[in-house]
Amino acid sequence: MDAQYDVVVVGGAAAGLTASLYTARQGLKTLVVTKDIGGQALLTNEIQNYPGFAEISGFELMNKFREQAERYGVEFLYDEVVGVKMAEEGCFSVKTRSGDVGTCAVILAFGKTPRDLGVEGEEKFKGKGVSYCAVCDGPLFKGKSVAVVGSGEPALEAANYLSGVCAKVYVAQRTAKPIGRDDLVSTLKSTPNIEFLNSVEVKRINGDTKVRSITLVDASSPKDGREEKVLPVDGVFVEMGYVTRTKFLEGLVELNGLGEVVTDKDGSTSTPGVFAAGDVTDIPYKQAIISAGQGASAGLSAYNYVQKLRGRPVSKADWRSLKPTPTQKPEG
Repeated sequence: MDAQYDVVVVGGAAAGLTASLYTARQGLKTLVVTKDIGGQALLTNEIQNYPGFAEISGFELMNKFREQAERYGVEFLYDEVVGVKMAEEGCFSVKTRSGDVGTCAVILAFGKTPRDLGVEGEEKFKGKGVSYCAVCDGPLFKGKSVAVVGSGEPALEAANYLSGVCAKVYVAQRTAKPIGRDDLVSTLKSTPNIEFLNSVEVKRINGDTKVRSITLVDASSPKDGREEKVLPVDGVFVEMGYVTRTKFLEGLVELNGLGEVVTDKDGSTSTPGVFAAGDVTDIPYKQAIISAGQGASAGLSAYNYVQKLRGRPVSKADWRSLKPTPTQKPEG
């Protein structure tokens, strides 16, 4: 990959999607690099404290964010950022697993990263059948067989979505029975093309140029000498939760003792041109609405940075710059 953008946003949840919406609306060519859409919001089946929605699932809310960003021309790359380094003239090179991307400004908004399964073949087949986002990559497996690996609500929600796209969906889990809402479990069990594989562990992901199968073992048996079973599948969707990964940012921006990115009020970091928003930062409250607000600030700050870099006027939208409206005198 060899592309140039005005802004690269790392992360596809509330902070990153909002930031991308703001930069794209300002006319900047914007790319969002993310392994999934929604991040930790996907773990929440019911959000009741996001303004404008009495109740909405994290899955649905994040997809509304994505659709709105796409409407303004935001591009998406479903990949993982593994490095960011300075380039010429105040710009940056963002390294992903599939190649490098050039950009004038970077917005770090990845919150927590989907946890890897950690088995043989996973790294080899990332983007070649191994996915961490059912909504993002599900359509690529229309009419095919896939395995969802994980447990709890995220795995169940992914299986539910994929059942409407794929011919067959296996849910491979270490637990003896599905864990999640009774109504959702009941619905999935009665869905003809979903099959639960209980008390199993994925030992290996197999394939040639893409995923062809997974090797399963009995999770309830002793590790030595467990019998292996090969299950033919076209894709593997990993739903193992999330972790914070900021080690690749060491030396680029200031991090606190928890590995969080230290930011100013406008989302700027210790490195000019690099901004941050959401749960990856040192904000005290980790909430979707706060992440979205931070994303807007970081997006506007990134826009002003790019404008200055190009010798153009910056945005000065500030309520304090507006003259107060004279108070009308009552009639009569």
